[in-house]
Amino acid sequence: MAGAGPTPVVLIDGPSGAGKSTLADRLAAAWPSGGPKPELVRLDDIYPGWQGLDAAIEHLTRHVLAPRADGLPAAWQRYDWANARAAEWHPVDPAHPLIVEGCGALAAAHLRFSEIRIWLRADDGVRKRRALARDGDLFRSHWDEWQHEWETYLGRDDPERGATIRLSGTTENPRTPAA
Repeated sequence: MAGAGPTPVVLIDGPSGAGKSTLADRLAAAWPSGGPKPELVRLDDIYPGWQGLDAAIEHLTRHVLAPRADGLPAAWQRYDWANARAAEWHPVDPAHPLIVEGCGALAAAHLRFSEIRIWLRADDGVRKRRALARDGDLFRSHWDEWQHEWETYLGRDDPERGATIRLSGTTENPRTPAA
């Protein structure tokens, strides 16, 4: 992360079950000392339902990344999945590094607001097993619906192309250089 400045924005994207949350947690835990610890925003907490990928991308741009880039107060609003409605707001301090993880993090609209962009890929069978083990039958009933949202996003934004780092969540030697 050398050269990224004291408060970089790190975006971590990839398909469901690729290991984005695990990578974000590990990155936050291993963040170098001597400065502020990073804030972590999970897009899973923002999506307004199973057809909410585009809405979460817009929300992140408008309420977090753009204001933060201007040094203004930023915040994101949690979606209450159990009650299917918007919930409380969470402030984001522009004086802290920021890690954003989730499907949609590398949307074209987000690239100009970030210094480090990680694309995490994984074998389709492995990632589906992981996602269903994590989220159970609830996700199973929405897998095809979410996959359609994901494929639309891939076709429109080509998120892997914006990555500065590409990793694999299912191989022994996961790092491959960005093009």
